[in-house]
Amino acid sequence: MSRQIRQFTPDERMQALHRAEEVGATRAGKELGVARCTIHRWQREARRAAVTAQPRPAEPTSPQGGVEVESGAEPVAPTAPRLEPQAPAKQEQPARSKSVARIYTPSERARALELAAAEGLTAAAAKLGISRFSIYEWRRRARLHAEGKMADSPVAGSDEDAAAARDRRILEEWRAHPGLGPSQVRNQLRRQGFKVSLHTVRCVLDENGYVAPKVRRETGHDQRYEAVRPNHLWHLDFLHRHIHKQKVYALIVLDDYSRFIVGGALWDGERVAAVCETFEAAVNRHGRPEKVMSDGGSAFYAWKGIGGFTRLLEELEVDQLIASVPQVNGKLEVLNANIQKELFNQETFFDLGEAQRRFSAWIQFYNFRRTHHALGGLLVPADRYFGRADEILAAVEAGRSPDGLGEPLPVEQRQLDLFRVSSHRGQVELYLLGQRIPL
Repeated sequence: MSRQIRQFTPDERMQALHRAEEVGATRAGKELGVARCTIHRWQREARRAAVTAQPRPAEPTSPQGGVEVESGAEPVAPTAPRLEPQAPAKQEQPARSKSVARIYTPSERARALELAAAEGLTAAAAKLGISRFSIYEWRRRARLHAEGKMADSPVAGSDEDAAAARDRRILEEWRAHPGLGPSQVRNQLRRQGFKVSLHTVRCVLDENGYVAPKVRRETGHDQRYEAVRPNHLWHLDFLHRHIHKQKVYALIVLDDYSRFIVGGALWDGERVAAVCETFEAAVNRHGRPEKVMSDGGSAFYAWKGIGGFTRLLEELEVDQLIASVPQVNGKLEVLNANIQKELFNQETFFDLGEAQRRFSAWIQFYNFRRTHHALGGLLVPADRYFGRADEILAAVEAGRSPDGLGEPLPVEQRQLDLFRVSSHRGQVELYLLGQRIPL
């Protein structure tokens, strides 16, 4: 059965208000069959109406606020019915401002403790305008810190405003990498051990000129996949850009499991030689993948015959996967959008050589410094690619900086697998610089 809302007449409402003044809202509600919250709402509306109503000529009042009457006469109650309940006299007095707890700096606390030790706690509280209970608490905490029973002291630290320091740190991180959004800046600070809410970061960036990008969401497939280990699946794709009216092609080689960029370079065209050279450099440095995925571009795949890149993969015994739609190769499509937002749309290059250097520097930042949402928000791609995710998360949770923890050695200091002999399905295989030598 549907429940109907009861409608009250103005007379019933006035009766409930008068009865609530006499016996209280709860008892009046039980007697009249009206919900207590409804009576409270009517009382609030009546008080607001009384405050906003035009003031009437007031009768002479005594200094205490009551109505003056002749000596020996009894005060006469008003005979006219009240349309609205009169607010108590104390409600007519100007409302006091809401008290806000004051935050004292360490130097102010130290001065209060010194004055309390010299003149006494009560005299120091009266002279400085500080509650004596606050001074007593500071003295207790300072004593426990001196005895080694408390880690922090109330008189130690900087007098700098914590909110100003927080905003400055947020802006420094954002101005160092202008392409990052609020959530990415928040994650960068969290990895450094500085906790701040996403709402605070967004408010600070908005006040300093941040404009949120317009993102167009397209409903695509909802199927997701991820490799099970590093070098299980690599993605390849070209990104087209113009630098001083010169069209360049950025080739990216991405590891699916860790989102680690294993190879990348700028080229003057989508050529098979560019793909083979970039892929071989990635194999020489990081090893041979098991599978490779790309689109059906002419630099990756030949629809008639066997292309040069396909022939290279056959020599290395790497499976080739062709994405029929861009969503299948979506991880690299998203990375291409991030490169444009964080690098190409933020900087102006002097020439193609500078563009190549800045592109390589951004790859290093992405691999080793930029946190990734798909990895939980605290890890960078190198953490997962080199198998140190658990160690990094433990360091961040313990409040330690993960920088420099388990960083991989540079190429010139790393022991490379130049020559290797292995057995596969009973057959001996030889590899030189990651490339299989046919026997």
